[in-house]
Amino acid sequence: MNAFAAAIGALFGDPNMGRDAVYIADGGAPVLVRAVARRADAITDFGDARLWSETTRIDLRVVEVANPRPGDRIEIDGDAFLIQGEPVRDRERLVWTVDLRPA
Repeated sequence: MNAFAAAIGALFGDPNMGRDAVYIADGGAPVLVRAVARRADAITDFGDARLWSETTRIDLRVVEVANPRPGDRIEIDGDAFLIQGEPVRDRERLVWTVDLRPA
């Protein structure tokens, strides 16, 4: 295991950062995974206006979720979400960042 993978494992394992979640691929069985919330708000410029929208983003480890796809389901603390848009992997190819919308 390289230093980056070890650091990611520690980050996701930290009870202050990582949270238990259930990942369900479209048509697949539920899998318990760890997720790190990014719940950042998005500000989009539209002409002279700036639009604010609440977003829900989380990070998932590639070793736990090999190929997340739009429409796959994530459940966190009893709340259900669907992955929207294409997931993005980090430079080291250890973490997926996914955008979620309420299911």
